[in-house]
Amino acid sequence: RLAAGAEVYAVVKATEVISRDDRGRGREVEVEVDAKVKTIRYRLAYEYEEPHRIGWDYLEGDLKEVDGEYIFEDRGDGTTLATYSLAIDPGVWVPGPIQRMLSEQVMRGHMEDLKRRVESNDREGATSSSR
Repeated sequence: RLAAGAEVYAVVKATEVISRDDRGRGREVEVEVDAKVKTIRYRLAYEYEEPHRIGWDYLEGDLKEVDGEYIFEDRGDGTTLATYSLAIDPGVWVPGPIQRMLSEQVMRGHMEDLKRRVESNDREGATSSSR
């Protein structure tokens, strides 16, 4: 549900699905992010390797590079371990400690938002199945 990016991730102001794959999933997606100082826009190409991976490549935008992925591992106990990796190159020099702090904030925020979304869906599913 890439089009729901703005609903799921607090830092994402808007998303627009430019193209979809044959299963209706976002293939090329434009993202607008609130970077506090300014709004940053960029376009990503998503690739899906179900059920274990969703990755993306940077196509164009206000940054030099944005690459990342989610890796999903079935833990065999009804839970899934989600690992998120992200590489951002703003295209301008940013001091190392500030760049690390920003990357950590973005990654922590994305994982917390994803966790809230998944847990919310679990609660909704439990509520509807108990009716």
